[in-house]
Amino acid sequence: QVQLVESGGGLVQAGGSLRLSCAASGSIRRINIMGWYRQAPGKLRESVATITSGGTTYYVDSVKGRFTISRDNAKNTVYLQMNSLKPEDTAVYYCNADIQTVFTRTYWGQGTHITVSS
Repeated sequence: QVQLVESGGGLVQAGGSLRLSCAASGSIRRINIMGWYRQAPGKLRESVATITSGGTTYYVDSVKGRFTISRDNAKNTVYLQMNSLKPEDTAVYYCNADIQTVFTRTYWGQGTHITVSS
């Protein structure tokens, strides 16, 4: 009964910024790694950024220096601050988290659309 709810997607001009949020709810005992994936038209889904419960981060090379992932453990929420957006960032962005309830498994958000116009 765990659910990940994403918000913050939309349309933005190149060079602009957006912030995505993803809040987990349900019978949560612990959340380990959280992250963001994206899937652009005609491309495979890729990991964009991840953050562990201890704050260790990972970014795909194409977003380094532009995107920042963070989390608020008290709110079971992960964020993705996206600056200097480029048209190639256009994709459906998915929240992801490894969450322990009675056991641990991976959960996914429903996806939020990001469109970056030229």
